[in-house]
Amino acid sequence: MKKFLLFLLFFVFTSINYSQNIISSTTNYGLTATEQSRFLNAATFTETETFTSEILKKRLKELDNKTPFNVVYNATVERFIRLYLKTRKDDISNLMDKAQYYFPIFEEYLDKYDLPLEIKYLAVVESALNAEAKSVAGAKGIWQFMYHTGKQYNLEVTSYVDDRSDVLKATRAACEYLQDLYKIFNDWDLALAAYNSGPGNVSKAIKKSGGLRNYWNIRTFLPKETSSYVPAFYTTLYLFEYGKEHKIHPKNTQINFHQTDTIRIKKEITFNEIKQRTGINNELLHFLNPQYKLAIIPASNKANYTLTLPKYLVDKFEANASNFKFKAISTIEKPNYIIPTRSNSYVVKSGDNLPRIAKKFNISTQQLKKWNGLDTNFLIKEQRLVVTTKKLSFSPLKTVPDKSKKAKTYVVKEGDSLWKISRQFANVTINQLRNWNEIWGVSHVKPGTILKILTD
Repeated sequence: MKKFLLFLLFFVFTSINYSQNIISSTTNYGLTATEQSRFLNAATFTETETFTSEILKKRLKELDNKTPFNVVYNATVERFIRLYLKTRKDDISNLMDKAQYYFPIFEEYLDKYDLPLEIKYLAVVESALNAEAKSVAGAKGIWQFMYHTGKQYNLEVTSYVDDRSDVLKATRAACEYLQDLYKIFNDWDLALAAYNSGPGNVSKAIKKSGGLRNYWNIRTFLPKETSSYVPAFYTTLYLFEYGKEHKIHPKNTQINFHQTDTIRIKKEITFNEIKQRTGINNELLHFLNPQYKLAIIPASNKANYTLTLPKYLVDKFEANASNFKFKAISTIEKPNYIIPTRSNSYVVKSGDNLPRIAKKFNISTQQLKKWNGLDTNFLIKEQRLVVTTKKLSFSPLKTVPDKSKKAKTYVVKEGDSLWKISRQFANVTINQLRNWNEIWGVSHVKPGTILKILTD
């Protein structure tokens, strides 16, 4: 899953040009040229007189004893840690704020998949805990899935919804992907490197190194961003675990995961309506539900769409569901044409044309074209046309049943459409299905609906 990282730039101190590698989000956490130059030329990166290399070595050893990851002390890891302590304390403090919400989610899934809980820090490196982060390479979400990798792990992307930004679904997918990577390499450092650059690049690096399988031994054969990826992960692990010792702690926690609940949504609802029902802060609503790209939760009988809200607003949302009248302010211009129904339209027969139909119903050809959104005089037999803005006093639509035809029934199944159903019967058209069952004006039929079919 090759992608370019935002949070990784916190730690980069090489001369690599990262101008094309920064995630498109609101905050740029990369180092400036001045900062890079200053710290590249510095002899040491000591935060205080008491924080020595020996203390760091001891702390990293303690972390190594608590995790299946290979937490090592070396010059690279120390340099990353000291650089960050010198320049980005406030940033890590802000990330700790976000972690209050996200980490319980990650830990629950990691425990379910029997993965090391320390993997939660990988999301910090991947996206700076921004569920809407998107890289220039196209990786998206808090776990930075590329489109095809996301599809491989059942993350759907539609015009309305992007599961890569759904924290629960994306975390599940990340766990499955990391499981697969660990099975390939049987080493967590290599699995992390493969998560960043893809298993193919890691396998190539192993081959180029002559078969070596320690990350630090093959690091120079990996892509440039991946050579800093694992050190960035261990730096994040250290800073979160020993933040208190460096006076780094969360300051402005907005909400934590245990203060929220989810509601299953079946009917389409907009974020504006949710806000009017509950009074929720707009920023918080988007933070809790980042997967909805257009601020709309679409209607669906298949998909499991959910709304996440603070617990204290759930009852208010549900209590207002039945009697709430949404104060919609629509800026979308409505079309001029009218939806044909059984009581306002006419079915085109052989020999019909627009002037003849207009004369039949005492209207103008221009009205007929406007009501139906027509830009041509071309008509097709059995096409339905609106011929009045009022209910017809008689029904030219009603057809006399053909006694030579037998009526059958068909129960609509999941995934059926009128077109699919019509194809199952000889010489049956979509318009006939609409006529026989009086279902004009609907775009689809629900599963379980019983349709009448007239056949020879």
